[in-house]
Amino acid sequence: MGINFKDATGVHAEALQVRAERTRILASNIANENTPGFQAQDIDFAASMAQLQNEASGGLSLMSDSDPLYRVPFHPTTDGNTVEIGVEQAAFSQNATDFQTSLTFINMKLKGLAKAINGQ
Repeated sequence: MGINFKDATGVHAEALQVRAERTRILASNIANENTPGFQAQDIDFAASMAQLQNEASGGLSLMSDSDPLYRVPFHPTTDGNTVEIGVEQAAFSQNATDFQTSLTFINMKLKGLAKAINGQ
């Protein structure tokens, strides 16, 4: 009997995919802080995970909830840029922490499987 790593890692493998995409989007926001007219984006993590799980279970997805959404600024600027560096840095930091948490869970699962295989 083989080991199904997708079952062994649970939702954390999918969570890493969504977190990596969110990291890319947030990094783009930070990089374009001074670009006139740039619209800050983000994704809804919960909606993206629900969509991935629905697709994995064979369900149809008519809407793409994981598409980036535009962020509404707290303090709009005159040049049309909606990036607020403090908001972006906080979101990036939280996303990095959540990414590391999922990696830790996967690491613990794989270590447990390795112990089971070795008979420890």
